[in-house]
Amino acid sequence: HGRPPLPTEALFSSANFTLSLLPIRLAHRIQALRNLPFIVVSNPHIAQIYNNYVHSLSTLLPYQERRITNLEDEIRFTEVMADLVQTHSNTIPILARGFLECRKYISPAQVTRFLDEHLRARIGTRLIAEQHIALHLSSQPHNGGAITPQEHDDSSYIGVIDTALRPAEIIRNCEGFVGEICELKYGVRPAVIINGQPDTTVTHVPTHLEYIITELLKNAFRATVECGKEKEPIEATIAAAPNNADVASLATNALEGERQSPFIPSTPGVTIRIRDRGGGISPEVLPSIWAYSFTTFAEEVVSGVGNTSGNGNGNGNTDALNAISGAGGDSSSLAGLGYGLPLGRAYAEHFGGGVQVQSLWGWGTDVYLKLKGLGE
Repeated sequence: HGRPPLPTEALFSSANFTLSLLPIRLAHRIQALRNLPFIVVSNPHIAQIYNNYVHSLSTLLPYQERRITNLEDEIRFTEVMADLVQTHSNTIPILARGFLECRKYISPAQVTRFLDEHLRARIGTRLIAEQHIALHLSSQPHNGGAITPQEHDDSSYIGVIDTALRPAEIIRNCEGFVGEICELKYGVRPAVIINGQPDTTVTHVPTHLEYIITELLKNAFRATVECGKEKEPIEATIAAAPNNADVASLATNALEGERQSPFIPSTPGVTIRIRDRGGGISPEVLPSIWAYSFTTFAEEVVSGVGNTSGNGNGNGNTDALNAISGAGGDSSSLAGLGYGLPLGRAYAEHFGGGVQVQSLWGWGTDVYLKLKGLGE
C-alpha cells in the first residue's frame, strides 16, 4: 500500500485488503475449535476462546456487505481491529489452562497438533490487524496532513515492519530484560557478547524478533547459571546473508511443497547464533523440545510448590501446560515453560526462517535463528 504516511485512497485499500483476509481466518479457527472433542470445547476456558472468535467474526461480518470508501467507516473498522487484537491478547494462557483441565480427554499429540496450527494462524491474524492499525495511525487523513512523506522518510517503519531493523539492538534490549529476571532469581547474570557482524540490518517485524530472542536468552541464561558457569559469557553471533541470495532455490522449495517465502525475490536475511556453556541438552530430552506440552523445568516448581532450583537435566514427564496457564508462567520466570521454543520457531517460520538447536551434551548448546528479510 506504499510507505507511510498513506493518502486516503491507500488507507482504504489497506482496510479492504485486511477485511478480505480476516473473516476467513477467524472462521477457520472457529471450525478448528469445533472439531475438538465436545467435552473439551465444553471446558469454560476453551469455550471462552471459542466465544472470542465468534464475537470477533460477528463484528467483521457487517463490513462484508460493502467496501470501505469513507473515513467514518475506516475509523470504525480500525476500532474493530483494535478490539480484535485486545480480545485475543491472552489466548495462549487461557487455552493452556483449558487443555490442562481436559488432559484426561485429549492426548498430548492432539494438543501439540492443535496448538501448533492455532498459534501459527494467530501470528498471521494479529500481524494483519496490527499492520492496518499502525498504517491508520500514521496516515495523512488522521494526522490532519501534518506529516508529509518527506518528513516521514527518516522513519524506517512501514506499519509494524522495520526496514532497517538491527538485531544487535534487539539482543541488547532482551539481554537487559532477561538479565534482570536472572539476577532477581539467582543473584547472578551471565554476560552476553555480540560478535560477527553487529551492524547488520534486516527488514523484519521487531516484536517477533524480540519474542524469539527473549525466549532463547531465557533458556541460555538459566542453563548457564544452573550449570555453575555464570562466569562464562553467552555468545550471540550475527551473520548477514550475502546479497546474491539464491532466489531460485526458494522458488524450487515452494514448488516442492515446503514452507513458502512470502516475498520473492527476497531481501537478504540474517542468521543469529546463541551459544551457551550450560551443559547442553540430554539425548533423552532433545527429541521433546519442540512439543508444546514439554518443559525441562522441575514439575514441583511448575506446579508452584516445593523448591525453586529447577532441574537443568530436564524431566520428560513434566507437563508444561501447568506453567503456561499461570502457575509460574508469568513473564518474570526463567523456567522453560514448554512453549518458548516451538512458538519462537513458529514466529521465525512465518516469514520463511527457522530455528535449529545443536546440543553438545555435557558442554553447551548452540541455537541458530535464521530470519528471512521481507521483500518489497
